[in-house]
Amino acid sequence: MISRRALLRTGVVAGVAGTAGVVGLETGVIPGRGRVHEALGLTGPDGVVPDVPAGPVVSGTFSSLGRRTAVGYSIIYPDGHQPSDPLPVVLVLHGRGGDHTSAVRDLGIDRYLTAAVQAGSPPFALATVDGGPDSYWHRRVTDEDPGFMLDQEFLPLLANRGLDTARYGVLGWSMGGYGALLFAALHAWQRRVRPGTRAVAVGALSPAIWRDYKDVAPGAFDSREDFEAGQLFGRPVGLQDVAVRIDCGRDDPFAAAAADLRTELHAAGGQQAGGHTQGYWRRMLPAQLAFLGGRLRN
Repeated sequence: MISRRALLRTGVVAGVAGTAGVVGLETGVIPGRGRVHEALGLTGPDGVVPDVPAGPVVSGTFSSLGRRTAVGYSIIYPDGHQPSDPLPVVLVLHGRGGDHTSAVRDLGIDRYLTAAVQAGSPPFALATVDGGPDSYWHRRVTDEDPGFMLDQEFLPLLANRGLDTARYGVLGWSMGGYGALLFAALHAWQRRVRPGTRAVAVGALSPAIWRDYKDVAPGAFDSREDFEAGQLFGRPVGLQDVAVRIDCGRDDPFAAAAADLRTELHAAGGQQAGGHTQGYWRRMLPAQLAFLGGRLRN
């Protein structure tokens, strides 16, 4: 039953212009559907960080040739496991404006990891790293290359710390969701030439993807050529041997593109009530972590 408060809020919708306005709003002809749905409580509940213990976290820095700076990182273990345990690993790529601390600070991913293992997922670690606040996880005109950093520097660092990188996953949200898909697509072919380490699963939450260069966020790409080189549409071969899950809220600005890419890749996931928010990402983390954990051991 809709509460009295929600009924009062329907005045927001009614004010658009009656039935025709509501139709226009819902079909996207009139902008602002996400704000109206949020006001009406139609974007779904925020995810609640599980009330379980967090496991050990090992943090540090390394000098990155790819990033051309000192890079921070954290390795997160589920409760009951130690940094000496040779667990498989999932790389975690943060969104725009974030860093390696965002996954714990903003999403509580350390407790979600413990909850996933307690729910039956084979144990694995999460490895977060600084990709740059607005790098979009791809090589830039400055020669900064987060993908090189991940492949040539971070994965070897994780292996040297005892983690099993033979079959790893990649998880990201927003800018990091795009980065996770792009990294797996670009580096999958290398694994056929250089076997022994390969991405077997990718999870993307609200990936920041565009079909047309004119629509991209300022600073996401250096040029139209840069955009085309990093385009995910029309690149299914790179991900043909990788399990992919893409989730995106219905009121997210990337919802249409995410749905198209999910269809093109025959990926798991879907569209749920939600916007481009931390609350939505927290709500979807259990499903994403279960998906990734289940494929690391297969």
